[in-house]
Amino acid sequence: MARVQVIVNPASRDGRCGKAWPTVRERMEADGWQVEAYMTTGPGDAARHAHQLVGEGNVGPGDLVVAVGGDGVVHEVASGLRGSGAVLGQIPFGSGNDFAITHGIPRDDLDGALRCLKEGTDRPSGAWRLEAHPAAPESGGYPVNANPWDGPSEEEGRIVRWTFLETDAGISSSISRAKLRRAKWLHGPIKYTWLGVSTIPVWRRRHVELQMDDKPAETVDLTLLAACTGETFGGGYRVCPGMAPNHEEAVLVVAPRLSRWRMLNLMGSVKKGKHVGIWGITSHRVRRINLRPVDPAGAPSDTPLPLPTYIQADGEPILQLPATLTWHPAQIIARGAKTVPWDSE
Repeated sequence: MARVQVIVNPASRDGRCGKAWPTVRERMEADGWQVEAYMTTGPGDAARHAHQLVGEGNVGPGDLVVAVGGDGVVHEVASGLRGSGAVLGQIPFGSGNDFAITHGIPRDDLDGALRCLKEGTDRPSGAWRLEAHPAAPESGGYPVNANPWDGPSEEEGRIVRWTFLETDAGISSSISRAKLRRAKWLHGPIKYTWLGVSTIPVWRRRHVELQMDDKPAETVDLTLLAACTGETFGGGYRVCPGMAPNHEEAVLVVAPRLSRWRMLNLMGSVKKGKHVGIWGITSHRVRRINLRPVDPAGAPSDTPLPLPTYIQADGEPILQLPATLTWHPAQIIARGAKTVPWDSE
């Protein structure tokens, strides 16, 4: 039997992942896997399990580690495995499952996901290194400390996170941050719909200094800034059209000042990847991004301002500007479908 390490987030998809796990394990063992499972109990657990597996020599180059859950557990397992040469697989049990979308892993199809683990193709995938200030103390259980698997920061007062799906700043990060204090009684996609509808009308404008690579810095009246490893996040929204995990340069999408009406009406275009070019929305090929908040007098700041500008790491709502993003190709190895649309790119 082939030995495989499996890290399970039982809270994924409103607890349905934990209820389904015994059946999933039985199916994996029937397929010939010798399963060693680790159950998470809160944010940060999956990354610690993965990092410990690598540190103790239980997994190494070519060994498969499977994340069972949504994009959150994938982010953590990938963080712990980064640079080890171990192979990351997934059995999707999340609300968005954008990692699965990018890598062609079947969603809501256990048979298909299991076939992908046995017969799929391993591909190197890049990641963003995000260095920013922690947005404490309202962490909602998310750890805001520096993690040994992420490495040290270059700037004092900052922490590092690696993102394997997406990072964004502006209105979308404020909506995600709002989940720490509002709509805790809601679950699934409707939660983010409600948070968006209730956050957009009261969202206060931010100005941000944006520098891409070695180009001159410019001040942007920011609505949204997003950088992905694939095309989608948010459950299939094509936020960064044309991006793929094997690219040497990454895609940055910038939406300048949009009215609240336009924000609410942008979703249809984003779903289809047709938003670039309308209402001043632009797309750029970049390797490095520097971001600083701009104070009311128009001066960029090297420290956080009283009105924070949040920036996410794969949905982890704990960071704020100033921040630096750097694209690093081939940081993990992901097992996906035999063919994916970006294979030839």
